[in-house]
Amino acid sequence: MAEILQMHQEDDPTPPHHSQRQDPTPRHSQRYFPIKMTPPPPPQQHQQNHQYPMEHKGNMIPRYRVPNAPKREHCICITIFFLLLGIIILILWLAYHPSKPHITVTSAAIYGLNATSPPFMSISMQFTIFIRNPNKRVSIYFDRLSAFVSYRNHPITPHVVLPSFFLEKHGTVSLSPELGGVPVPVSVEVLNGLMVDENYGVVGVKLIFQGRLKWKSGEIKSAHYGLYAKCDLLLGLKKGIVGQIPLIGAPVCEVDT
Repeated sequence: MAEILQMHQEDDPTPPHHSQRQDPTPRHSQRYFPIKMTPPPPPQQHQQNHQYPMEHKGNMIPRYRVPNAPKREHCICITIFFLLLGIIILILWLAYHPSKPHITVTSAAIYGLNATSPPFMSISMQFTIFIRNPNKRVSIYFDRLSAFVSYRNHPITPHVVLPSFFLEKHGTVSLSPELGGVPVPVSVEVLNGLMVDENYGVVGVKLIFQGRLKWKSGEIKSAHYGLYAKCDLLLGLKKGIVGQIPLIGAPVCEVDT
């Protein structure tokens, strides 16, 4: 080592500077052992994959897709919400599903029958009717009610307007409307059939109700629904009888809402 240092000193004719003589570090350590620094890669190489899309079958699609987990969770929440809502509606419907009102005809009376001036006839009748609400939790509003009598599917009395009323739970109302008394046009077949049945002593007629009803449960009210009720009656009617007439059989009233 002493010989190597001496050779370097002889090759360097420049005398050492005062500051260099105070530097304890040998000059050959800085001269013959340089540190090679590798330049860092350009930063754009890591961003090119995220910035530039690539072609796939003629369409430009991104190389990396954003995960769609939030969208899937949103759809799952909406599905669960509607499922729970449907279950609640089903439970309420089973608990508060209203039953149709029951209509019963208990008596009938006739006060006049004139079929001697075709094509018109007039008949005056009165019925006693009971309307019952069979529901335990639901009340019923009735409005725009009307009634008429038909014979062989042909009206023989004009429509009579009935009063509106309200039925509480398990409530019952009694009506005694008077129908007819006004001439109505009828066909010859209706007149002849009515005269034959009157001579036989049994006349089959239909008492028909039309109107609207609305359900009420607590503070909740439903929309209006149409009401149509048909009562098939067999009357023990003979020629010349005035007043109460018997009802043959059990009158059945079919209610449609």
